[in-house]
Amino acid sequence: MCFAGNECLIFARRRDRARSTVLKKNKRVAISTIWKSQLLITGNLESVVMKPCSYRTKMPFFQPIHFYYIWGLISVIAIPLSFGEMYTSLLNIKQAINVERELISHLQTYIEHESERLDDIKRFYSKVSDLHKEVYSGAAASISNPLVAFTLIKRLQSEWQNVVYSEEAVENTQALRSGYKEEEAILPKLEDLYGAARGLMRLQDVYDLQVGGLVRGHFQRGTNGNPINIYSPPVSIPLSGDDCFLVGKVAYEQEDYYHSVQWLEESVRLFRGSGGEWSPENEGTLEDALDHLAFSHFKTGNVTYALSLSQELLHHDPMNGRVLQNVEKYERLLVESPQLQDSDGVLKRPNTTYLRTRNAYERLCQTQSHQPKHYENPDLFCDYFTNGSPTLLLKPVKREVLSLQPFVVLYHSFITDAEGNNIKLHAHPGLRRSVVASGEKQATAEYRISKSAWLKDTVHPIVRQLDQRISMLTGLNVQPPHGEYLQVVNYGIGGHYEPHFDHATSASSPLFKLKTGNRVATFMIYLSSVDAGGSTVFIHANFSVPVVQNAALFWWNLHRNGQGDGDTLHAGCPVLIGDKWVANKWIHEYGQEFQRRCSTNPEE
Repeated sequence: MCFAGNECLIFARRRDRARSTVLKKNKRVAISTIWKSQLLITGNLESVVMKPCSYRTKMPFFQPIHFYYIWGLISVIAIPLSFGEMYTSLLNIKQAINVERELISHLQTYIEHESERLDDIKRFYSKVSDLHKEVYSGAAASISNPLVAFTLIKRLQSEWQNVVYSEEAVENTQALRSGYKEEEAILPKLEDLYGAARGLMRLQDVYDLQVGGLVRGHFQRGTNGNPINIYSPPVSIPLSGDDCFLVGKVAYEQEDYYHSVQWLEESVRLFRGSGGEWSPENEGTLEDALDHLAFSHFKTGNVTYALSLSQELLHHDPMNGRVLQNVEKYERLLVESPQLQDSDGVLKRPNTTYLRTRNAYERLCQTQSHQPKHYENPDLFCDYFTNGSPTLLLKPVKREVLSLQPFVVLYHSFITDAEGNNIKLHAHPGLRRSVVASGEKQATAEYRISKSAWLKDTVHPIVRQLDQRISMLTGLNVQPPHGEYLQVVNYGIGGHYEPHFDHATSASSPLFKLKTGNRVATFMIYLSSVDAGGSTVFIHANFSVPVVQNAALFWWNLHRNGQGDGDTLHAGCPVLIGDKWVANKWIHEYGQEFQRRCSTNPEE
């Protein structure tokens, strides 16, 4: 953020893009924008380099900017404030398809009306042109005819005025904007756009995907320098230079230059390939991408390449005073510190302080359940399980024991397709952004991207039937307050839940407000399948479980002595391709005294 006063020096410059340039085939009219410059002191280099600021967040409202940005600002005033959360649920994203269909309909109507208006103008043009070719070629003779003279005077005084000052174009535009405003309240917010961009970067990191592959619509991982497809979606689209610019700019604004360099590199490549031609729907241009990329490389220590990119930018915008100063500073840095010229340009992913298990977590997500060493354990088995229940004797459940420590079991075909769809349907109205414990309260967090709803057993008989089925399989009392209501979760773009415990690890946790003790066990039902990603991984136990539609996963969170089991640290990997739905049933300690007896043995 640029500050006023003595806190820092601000250099502001207006870059006029409203200059008409005749291209080979058409005329490009660039849009005037304001770019601010901010002085940054850069570490040990002791040099001042001016950084391009984001016009989306730092431009005053009254300046000329992209038309859709103006609409976005107006919407903040015209409609109630709403936090963008569409990107956290694929259900909401699917619903957005219908919204765009409505916008397409409004645009089609606009095009039809504008075509009719232009046809009228062309007709008028043809009429007047023909008169000058056929009637007025012999001016003296034709004007002597009072009818010809009258029509000329009438046309110049009335018809030309009607054409030139017609409000039809304005009315057509206003109709289009009115149609847009009808849908505006349910359109994605800026937070959704940024959240979707962060989702792509999350998938890039966790699955070690190549940005170049993603840009072409492929999900590839580099192995020994060769791209290997980890998944080939049946439907995909390539990204544009402007798409890549936006992702790179999101990273740039977070000072995440590791990602901004990679995405802006692709943006520059694509903009160059298109000849730098600008489209009215685009936010960025080749000049914008070069500007942000140069500074990103500077921040990663690649001063030589930052200089090269800045010189290329000056070729397009030779009067850019800020970039001219940066070029001088880059050149001086390279002279004063020759070692900077030896930068290998290899990007290093920054370490994380909040996720100490990142490497293990990502490795397990990437295995996609291919862990033969884990599953070759002879103590693991599959069987038909009844738990001594008379009901299950007639129809035992297929049980697969996945781990003994912690004890994790997968029950196959726990529900039917119809039951799963019914649960999802009844969860739709109540879906809200998922929260996590934050001290004594709950809050949204970037490490959990999903929406969830809570279903009581009074919502539909199927919820009560599931509770009964879970109780038969586990032998536990799952009725509230001994078990929480059924939580239904839908994941969004790159939706995930980073490593966490289901049980409370702090005495101040909101869980204890229920007055029923800690979460002793978790019963998680997979309500859908996914094409790739989305596995449940157990970090310390070192294994992952792929999404199996209609199956249910069960594990104990606590030892019999009431202490939390550290081996239950688990995570929901980002969904690569697919629409992931799960239902969680958390069972508490109280009410299970005779179902799961206590023990002082810490191993139990």
